[in-house]
Amino acid sequence: MALTIEDLMEYQVKLQEKYAGIWEGDNPGTAKHHLLYAVEEIGEVSAILKKRGAQAVVEDASLRAHFCEEMSDVFMYLLDVLLCCGVKPEEFEAAYREKADRNLKRDFPKEHREYLQDA
Repeated sequence: MALTIEDLMEYQVKLQEKYAGIWEGDNPGTAKHHLLYAVEEIGEVSAILKKRGAQAVVEDASLRAHFCEEMSDVFMYLLDVLLCCGVKPEEFEAAYREKADRNLKRDFPKEHREYLQDA
């Protein structure tokens, strides 16, 4: 069964409830901390890709499991940022769909022609 954004956010709420008083919690004052934790986890994902390569993630089951675990950490902290800011799952889903639909209609090479040309 596929996880929805709502499912993912509910897991984060449960984790925050379990560790209330130990963890910082999800409130506007902790949003930037959660974002920094996400950046730290992105660094761990980046290290896997840098040191082992994406092809190794595809081929090595153990490395793939570690990669997925670290990516899960990234998502968890990003979801915490949404929760800190009071964003509801349906708000995020709508914004994501709108942005993705807009990106599907864009012509990135045309929009960024000046950046794509050789200097």
